[in-house]
Amino acid sequence: MRTVFNVIVLAIMLPACRSNDDNADAYGNFEAIETVVSAEGTGKLLSFAVEEGMTLPADTIVGWIDSTQLSLKKSQVRANIKAVLSKIPETAPQLEVIREQIATQKREQLRIQNLVKASAATTKQLDDVNAQVAVLEKQYRSLASTLNTQVSGYSSETQPLEAQVLQLNDQLRQSRIVNPVSGTVLTKYVEKGEVVNYGKPLYKVADLSSLLLRAYVGEEQLGLLKIGQQVTVRTDLPEGKYHEWPGTVTWVSAEAEFTPKEIQTKEERTNLVYAVKVKVQNDGSLKIGMPAELKLAKQ
Repeated sequence: MRTVFNVIVLAIMLPACRSNDDNADAYGNFEAIETVVSAEGTGKLLSFAVEEGMTLPADTIVGWIDSTQLSLKKSQVRANIKAVLSKIPETAPQLEVIREQIATQKREQLRIQNLVKASAATTKQLDDVNAQVAVLEKQYRSLASTLNTQVSGYSSETQPLEAQVLQLNDQLRQSRIVNPVSGTVLTKYVEKGEVVNYGKPLYKVADLSSLLLRAYVGEEQLGLLKIGQQVTVRTDLPEGKYHEWPGTVTWVSAEAEFTPKEIQTKEERTNLVYAVKVKVQNDGSLKIGMPAELKLAKQ
């Protein structure tokens, strides 16, 4: 009888011990870093090569917004710049005329200086030619200053127009719809041919090659967790079995919060817990929102 009793006790205790060992340390759901791609321009969608479930590489052009009006405006601004530049005077020919006059007078000045030394010319003749050279040099400086002022003024008029061209070039670049991150299209919000405004969501994309399990642990388990720690993540299989995944702790909340409503009983939801994120490589079978369990290694 004692032997039978011992067998019965062991039969009861072994499943209980196995059950305790199989208990999860935390529960949660998988999530991904989702990016909502929005329009950076306003106009009709001329092309939009995006479908839900499609995998898109990063920095890929997936659509175009009509930019006809922007191109026409850019052409108009370019024409205005050209018109302003056409008013800039040719400085070199005008200054060259005076330079030649000054050179001629300086040759005459040298000739009269030699004649004065030889007493073949009067000092008044030398004074007259010196005065003419001084007048021409003054005229040269005055004309050069006037021409420089005119050139600077017209160049200043083109600066706001050049800034408009840069602004239009940026807006033309924004008419391209560029996929920012490598990932899978989760949701598509618009179709080709629709008119979109700046900031309108176009589609949502997320990298599903790895997912994050957001789980919640109690204060007593918090000391067992640290960034970079390897843990086990379990998902349900038929017949009460589990699929185990290796995971890495990437984040542990510094503040406590109440247990989320989706966590089992009302009593458990009133407990204070800490959120953690565990990165799990995805072979394609893990989905966003799928529930999972977190199992910590025994210390």
